[in-house]
Amino acid sequence: MADKIDTESFKQMERLRELRVSHRDLDYLIDQLQHDPMVDQLRIRRLKKRKLVLKDMIATLESALIPDLDA
Repeated sequence: MADKIDTESFKQMERLRELRVSHRDLDYLIDQLQHDPMVDQLRIRRLKKRKLVLKDMIATLESALIPDLDA
């Protein structure tokens, strides 16, 4: 049973890393696109919305990885 928990934790940590990389990549892309006057603003808004979704997913996963402590 302990092996299963360790495997699940590893999978969650890997997923968290992937989400953080995607979030950082989107941040960089949005920054680059905002300096281009020919870029459609709707595209930038959609990318920002996607970035917020990733941020929420990261926060949820981080919260799940924190062990519960009895008060």
